[in-house]
Amino acid sequence: MQFLPKTIPEIQPEIIPVKESPPELVTFDVGGMKCAGCAKAVERQLMQYSGVISACVNLAVEVATVECQPGAVDAEALAKKLTDNGFPSQSRSGENQREAEAATIERRGQEIRQQIKQLTIALILIILSGLGHVLGTKAPILSNIWFHWGLATLALLLPGRPIIVDGCRSLWRNAPNMNTLVALGAVTAYTASNAALLFPRMGWECFFDEPVMLLGFILLGKTLEQQARRRAASALQALIALQPAKARLVDFKLASLDLRSQELPLNSTSDVYDPQYIEIPADRVRVGEWLQVLPGEKIPVDGEVCEGKTTIDESMLTGESMPVLKQPGDTVAAGTINKSGAVVMRATRTGKETTVAQMVALVQAAQTRKAPIQNLADTVAGYFVYGVMAISVLTFLFWYFAGTHIWPSVLLGQGAMDMGHGAMGIGHGASGIGHRALGMGNELPIIHYQSPLLLSLKLAIAVLVIACPCALGLATPTAILVGSGIGAERGLLIRGGDVLERVHQLDTVVFDKTGTLTTGNLTLTDYLPIFQNSEWDLNSDINVGNRQDACSTIDGVSGNRQDACSTIDGVSGNRQDACSTIDGVAGRVDSKLLQIAAAVERGACHPIAAAILLEAQQQGLPLLAAEDFCTEPGLGVSALVEGRRVFAGNAEWMKEQGVAVATQLSGSLEGKTAVYVASEGVLLGVIGLKDTLRPDAKAAVERLRGMGLRVMMLTGDTPSAAAATAQQLDLRAADVLAGVRPEGKARAIATLQAQGCKVAVVGDGINDAPALAQADVGIGLHCGTDVAVETAQIVLMRNALMDVVESIELGRATFNKIRQNLFWAFGYNTLGIPVAAGLLLPATGILLSPAAAGAFMAFSSVSVVTNSLFLRRGFRA
Repeated sequence: MQFLPKTIPEIQPEIIPVKESPPELVTFDVGGMKCAGCAKAVERQLMQYSGVISACVNLAVEVATVECQPGAVDAEALAKKLTDNGFPSQSRSGENQREAEAATIERRGQEIRQQIKQLTIALILIILSGLGHVLGTKAPILSNIWFHWGLATLALLLPGRPIIVDGCRSLWRNAPNMNTLVALGAVTAYTASNAALLFPRMGWECFFDEPVMLLGFILLGKTLEQQARRRAASALQALIALQPAKARLVDFKLASLDLRSQELPLNSTSDVYDPQYIEIPADRVRVGEWLQVLPGEKIPVDGEVCEGKTTIDESMLTGESMPVLKQPGDTVAAGTINKSGAVVMRATRTGKETTVAQMVALVQAAQTRKAPIQNLADTVAGYFVYGVMAISVLTFLFWYFAGTHIWPSVLLGQGAMDMGHGAMGIGHGASGIGHRALGMGNELPIIHYQSPLLLSLKLAIAVLVIACPCALGLATPTAILVGSGIGAERGLLIRGGDVLERVHQLDTVVFDKTGTLTTGNLTLTDYLPIFQNSEWDLNSDINVGNRQDACSTIDGVSGNRQDACSTIDGVSGNRQDACSTIDGVAGRVDSKLLQIAAAVERGACHPIAAAILLEAQQQGLPLLAAEDFCTEPGLGVSALVEGRRVFAGNAEWMKEQGVAVATQLSGSLEGKTAVYVASEGVLLGVIGLKDTLRPDAKAAVERLRGMGLRVMMLTGDTPSAAAATAQQLDLRAADVLAGVRPEGKARAIATLQAQGCKVAVVGDGINDAPALAQADVGIGLHCGTDVAVETAQIVLMRNALMDVVESIELGRATFNKIRQNLFWAFGYNTLGIPVAAGLLLPATGILLSPAAAGAFMAFSSVSVVTNSLFLRRGFRA
């Protein structure tokens, strides 16, 4: 015997990729941010920490969101680092959301109260300063220069002290902000005035009123801005306030509950609770526990009504003002209000899993996500203060060494126009005009000569003060803050500024059909039993007197008697014609075909399966034993029924199983969803189902077209069923994509995008998730599956298609506000800084005093926030 060598192939080790854990998100409340430069500095500090992947800081709500590697970042240590660098911070990890937000609201309230105190002092100082100029020699004490020195000193030491301290600290930390510019301007004006007072031979004039008015205007603007930002955040705060603090835990072992009284019956056998209920914090409720909710109280957690009947006000979650009837078996959501009757409910979702908690999380996440259009503003903000300081220095050097020599008339002030407080009759003649007593009969100005050094210094100070990095930083977040708040009030959850920008670019909206354009509540309308060459005798269980060789038609809506004939090209090739008339009110067909289909569909989670199972239940048909279920998304389902493999699905599914399908259906099945049932290569029959349009589907489609959008329908249903729905919606054949499998839906959307379309997809099911993810904007109905909701960028809390229209309108309006704000912020600084630098002085004599520049800067920030608040005008309930 000869042994032949056998070569053993080298076994290559299989490399199994390790699935990476998703990044961890940590949220911080960050204080001390004054402008966009501060926000950029916080982002820069966060990114320097080891393990941080990305950081996003929202100036409007003073929140930072950090995306980091799991377990790589100590939140408390990171918060301490920010605090040590001048931005008091606190991590929200591990805290109760309600308590954290309450602490933030209290902190902001204290800041506003402190600002109001400082503003009050500043306004008193401004009034005293103004009276000194108005009264003149009538009040010698008020017009004394040392009195004005005292006012300026008090302004710096009292209301101005926090601004000056913060500005100096920021400059020392190499992160200058708005306060740095204000502090430099106020202190420089004060120092120059002191020099003029102590050394009168220099010929300078004193302008102690400048720091007084400058700080007053700045504090007024900051106070108004804070109030406006508080109003902008009111919707989110109201949403957080929805989360109940307490829950009434009851004994689930009680046989009955007296829902008419506030206390439970005394015949309980429970040894745990005495009395029969106990109040506990709502965040400590566990899934499965029973809770009692009395009229007027909030539902503490998501759950299911077990006993009692009531109406629930769900307006804050859905925007729907009418209370909804709830009875045993119905679901209720945390934060909604029990209006009429006492109920006992069983907790199904608690803590962060409740609907209202998820809404809060979505809205908060939306407010921290920036629109890409903000990137330019962020880039500018990072270098803005340095740039302004450089321009201020260049302004001083230019006017001192060149400007006053080229245009010497600016020193004489002939015809110059002081746009500072001299225009109010209380100026010092900063532009050389002197005192112009308007309305007092003095028409000719008293001309003063001012030194080149003093003029150059005033212009440099004006440049420092007029520059406004705040407007750049608030342009996007305030608009998103207001827009997301409006959406939350109306049940429209938009996930962030980047989504808003994509909404603005949309030109195509693609709807799923079943469960989106239609109600998803399919009604079984037709049977087509086919028993030739089948081991099952489908005819044996039909008790209608006459033999049914083709189909049974049920009109589930009108109850009218219908006669249906079907023409089927069977295996034998012979035409089988039969008519069966059934009265939908008087009786129902007890069908073996329906029994078999119900047994198979029991393993599926789909509207078709629900409709078939419901019909079988209503007819009282016992379910056949079935096992080994297998589902093919978009095709059908199979199972072993009484030992035979049965397939139920569409025509494509049948062809893949080698089952001959009739080329034509009965006329009664045209425009309906057909479910084929087959076993062992033989077609057992066909079941027809029909869906109805949502009441607002056609109106929503027409509104979207009126907005200039192309509306399409994408479905896995048969072309005939899709065509019937499209006809009701007046959709063109080119705008209907039918018979598309789930994985094909994403490819269909990608094809539209390759053609240059900006596509939004509206869906509600697991099958829609790939398309929602592929779309530029995915819009998911909250009544749909969790997968669809998680994938979508816009979540509609109400079961209404008109909300699709409203969400797009809200997105467009919000993005337009962002563009308006950014245009104003850039335009203001682009025009304001050159004017403050003296660009118009030689030709027109227009000169901005430091106080006037401060007023303009304060107005800039307030105007941006106020413009964002105007967004509510177009979306009033």
